[in-house]
Amino acid sequence: MQLTRYVPDLPTVVPGWYPPTRENWELISYAWQFFPLLTAAQWLIDWYPQGKTSINSRFNIPGKWAWCLMEIPGMLTVLYCMLTIPRLEGLHAGLPWANWTMVFIYTIHYLYRAVLSPLVLNPSMSPIHPIVFTLAFGWQLMNGLSLGGWLAGYGPTTVYDWAGRLYTIEIGLVIWGWSLMGNIFHDDDLREIRRSALRRQKERAAAENKPVEGVDKLYMLPKNGLFHHVLFPHYFCEWLEWAGFWMVGGLNCAPARTFLVNEIATMLPRALAGRRWYVEKFGEERVGKRKAVIPGLI
Repeated sequence: MQLTRYVPDLPTVVPGWYPPTRENWELISYAWQFFPLLTAAQWLIDWYPQGKTSINSRFNIPGKWAWCLMEIPGMLTVLYCMLTIPRLEGLHAGLPWANWTMVFIYTIHYLYRAVLSPLVLNPSMSPIHPIVFTLAFGWQLMNGLSLGGWLAGYGPTTVYDWAGRLYTIEIGLVIWGWSLMGNIFHDDDLREIRRSALRRQKERAAAENKPVEGVDKLYMLPKNGLFHHVLFPHYFCEWLEWAGFWMVGGLNCAPARTFLVNEIATMLPRALAGRRWYVEKFGEERVGKRKAVIPGLI
C-alpha cells in the first residue's frame, strides 16, 4: 500500500533517532526488552500518584489532559515512522496490507484510550503527578519507536513475508476486537459509577440550590462483567488485546511481544497494589474472593 505518496515529506525531528535508522532501531528494540527490570520498585512500594492513589501536590497536572498527552506519543510515533522510514529505506512499492492492518488497530486502541476516553467519555479524572506523566510519556515513546520501526520497514516489507499466515492473522484480529470491546465495557462500568453519582448530585443541588460537590474521588466496587471475579478486568482485557496483536504480527514479532510483556510488567504490580487499596477502603469481606486482574489466579 503506497499511502506515503499522498503525504508530503515529513521533516526529520532528531537525525538518526526520530525516525530511527535501522541500527538505532535495533538498539532501541533490544534495550526496550529489559524494561521489566525497571518496574522492580513497583513491587516494593504502593506509592503511585495517579488515579485512586493520586496525591495533593502543587505540581499535579489536570488528569484529563495529562492522560491524553502522556498516552498519545506512541500512536503519533508509529504513524510518523510509517510516513518517513519507507522513503528512507527506498520502499517505493509501499508496505504490505498486514503492516497497515497492525497500524490501524493500534491507532484505533489509542484513539479510544488517549483521546475519547479522557477528553470525551470520562466524567472526571484525578490529577496526575509529573513523575508518572514523564515515565508514561517515555514508555509510549520507546514503544512507538520499537513498533513503528518494525512496521515501517525494518520488519516485513513484502506480502511474501506474510505468506501462509492468513488464519493466524484473522484469529489475532478476532481476539483483539473482542478484547477491545471488553476493555471498553469494563471502562464504562467504572464511568457509570461517577456518571450516576454526578446525576444525583446535580438533581440534589438544583433542588437545594447548592453547588455540585463533584465526583473526582468517588470510588465504589463495580459488579458487572468480569468485575464479579477481578477488580481490574480492563487491565486483563487490554493484555488480551495485545496478545491478539502479537498473534497478528507473528511469534517472531519481537516488538509486539515486548509490548505485551512490558504492559504486564508495569500494570500487574499496580493491579495488586490496587487490590490492597480496595481491601483497605472497603474491607476484605466486601472485596471477597475477587482477584486483582486474572480470574481465579492473581
